[in-house]
Amino acid sequence: MTAHAAESTPFIPPMPERNPKALREAIARQAPQLLPDFDEHWKWAVADAYDISTVPAFMARWWGEYAIARDPKLDAHVRDVEARAAECADLAEAKTLLEEASSIRHQALRVEPGR
Repeated sequence: MTAHAAESTPFIPPMPERNPKALREAIARQAPQLLPDFDEHWKWAVADAYDISTVPAFMARWWGEYAIARDPKLDAHVRDVEARAAECADLAEAKTLLEEASSIRHQALRVEPGR
């Protein structure tokens, strides 16, 4: 067996349908560490508020969070970049790091269902 076989690309699950129920199910299966915050946010932002007008903003936030969390390498990279920016003494370097993290998060918002 070659070393390449041991370094196979991990499976990244496709994005679910773009609705709260499907997103919650995907999070529960693939990124359960996000579920408590997802449920708490849903409760105060939508359920307890009795306000469905908040659903698009809720979905945008959690769509992006899940799109990143479902890929362990990407999730670790974003967290590392953000942590380095938080500890960086050089303002220009911190800005560059935060722009990178922001770019990744914006790209995550554009991932389509099934991708």
